[in-house]
Amino acid sequence: MKYFQTLSLVLALFIGSGVAPAWAADTDPLFINLTTDEPHRADMAMNFGLHHHENGHPLTIFLNDKAVLIGARSQAGKFVAQQKMLAELMSKGAVVLVCPMCMKHYGVVEADLLPGLQVSNRKLSGDALFRDNTKSMSW
Repeated sequence: MKYFQTLSLVLALFIGSGVAPAWAADTDPLFINLTTDEPHRADMAMNFGLHHHENGHPLTIFLNDKAVLIGARSQAGKFVAQQKMLAELMSKGAVVLVCPMCMKHYGVVEADLLPGLQVSNRKLSGDALFRDNTKSMSW
């Protein structure tokens, strides 16, 4: 009996609060803000994005802060797996944007970026981040 009273109380509080959990619809876009050049964390972010992109969620990855180094051809020796994953993601329709301020800070020039990467600007990143129903994550 105590179990049912507790369950009833929890349900009443949940329903009475007027707050419903936020669930992603089948095709809600995903925006991943990748700030790290640490290979394992970058792998986690990109694999997470790939999984959900393959499940129908449009994907944008924003290489920000030290993550711009992952997109530089001059860093290919250090980021072999990550650069391969970026190429795979883009071949499947994901968009990869690169922060121009971060590029400048870390000495990455546009000519050094992997093919398909786009130097971002306010419009590109804003359109991706603020698209209706977009969910975002950061690594």
